Amino acid sequence: MNDQAPLMLSVSGARGIVGESMTPEVASRFAWVFGSGLVAAGGDAPTVCLGRDSRASGESLAEAAANGLMAAGCDVIDLGIVATPTTGVMVTATASVGGIMITASHNPNPWNGIKCIESTGSAPPASVAERVIAGFRDHDGDLPVIDADRALLMESRGDDTHIARVLGQIDPVPICAREYSVVLDSVNGAGCRSGLKLLQLLGCEVLHLNGDPTGDFAHTPEPKESNLGTLMELTAESDAVIGFAQDPDADRLAIVDEDGRYIGEELTLALAAEYVLRNHPEGDEPGVVVANLSTSRMVDDIAARHGGRVVRTAVGEANVVEAMRREEAVIGGEGNGGVIVPGICFIRDSLGAMAFVLASMAQTGKSLKELVDGIPAYSMIKRACALPGSGGPAAVEPVLELVRSHFASAAIDASDGVRIDLEDAWVHVRASNTEPIARVIAEAPQAEAAEALIATVADLAGWTVS
Repeated sequence: MNDQAPLMLSVSGARGIVGESMTPEVASRFAWVFGSGLVAAGGDAPTVCLGRDSRASGESLAEAAANGLMAAGCDVIDLGIVATPTTGVMVTATASVGGIMITASHNPNPWNGIKCIESTGSAPPASVAERVIAGFRDHDGDLPVIDADRALLMESRGDDTHIARVLGQIDPVPICAREYSVVLDSVNGAGCRSGLKLLQLLGCEVLHLNGDPTGDFAHTPEPKESNLGTLMELTAESDAVIGFAQDPDADRLAIVDEDGRYIGEELTLALAAEYVLRNHPEGDEPGVVVANLSTSRMVDDIAARHGGRVVRTAVGEANVVEAMRREEAVIGGEGNGGVIVPGICFIRDSLGAMAFVLASMAQTGKSLKELVDGIPAYSMIKRACALPGSGGPAAVEPVLELVRSHFASAAIDASDGVRIDLEDAWVHVRASNTEPIARVIAEAPQAEAAEALIATVADLAGWTVS
């Protein structure tokens, strides 16, 4: 395997270049290892849900994964093209012992990948992910012949089941009464049908961009400002009150305000947390929000406003979910536009995020811009640096030591790379779980201060950041 086509193996699953590091053989072997663990833990013929995003390569990889699961002794429920959180919902709705999602999330084509899901409808914790990765690396032989008694069943109700869970978390009536005009960019991904249907059920008039789940992404699929020019323009030019952007597997959501201004992925979790904490029942224990180390301090300010608290974790959805369960959190997520709502599923969910933001607007009577203005503002700068080979923690460890030494008098969290907390700013340096890059993220009241922190780390590392 060459440096240009790495197979990324992490707590987030497996990702690679289709036809090179991500092949049907890789998908079947990875699924077989995961399925074998489920059989060993749960007895004969456990049932596993299988979903995929809309990439053209997904069909062959899903077929291979189904064969791997059945070779391990599992029955398979094929959900077809669905969002990653929909697969999580269906794992619990069908009482399956686990799930597999074929997706590379925000990565562009020709990437694709595999995410594993536990019986609780969430990503497995790091310890389980590590066992699957070790088993995958150790096994290079042929897989067992599939038992003829194994079943492959088709299930088409995933979207409706997911939407029903979302609607159960809010009061739809005030939203419907507003008859909001909304622009939705689904990037031709897995959330096309479910995203549109949810908004229509909430009484919204929807201008749907890139709404066919072809997997032929109309723009670079990560929902960043530089990729959402059309969404911003149309939201500003129309009478829309908000613009939403999903990523290819619909677990992340970016938001544009009524003036066409990209408000940033960080505000997705902040707005959702504000709504949830504002409606947290009086007399209950203070609401807990869980966020990773790279997430904005906005959530800390919002939690303090409502008497709640924030628990921080290492980056990675599984780490956030593990802490959410332990702390009985009311909401959690990551600053990349990922919102996790326990009542829906323990997976980042763009549908739940859209519903909560619209519910907050309807409840308060405020515009999105007014809601954003009510949240303390910071400037966050996110940069990346290419790493050799497959990247990973070992590739950045020498830099982390330099950063720790330079900021020795600051508060330091080394649970995931290194985060340095200063009085009114912070910087986080870590290896990506999903790409062969290092991420450097800084936040401060002013952009200049955040950029200065990024520059300090880059100088220490000798990196050119982009």
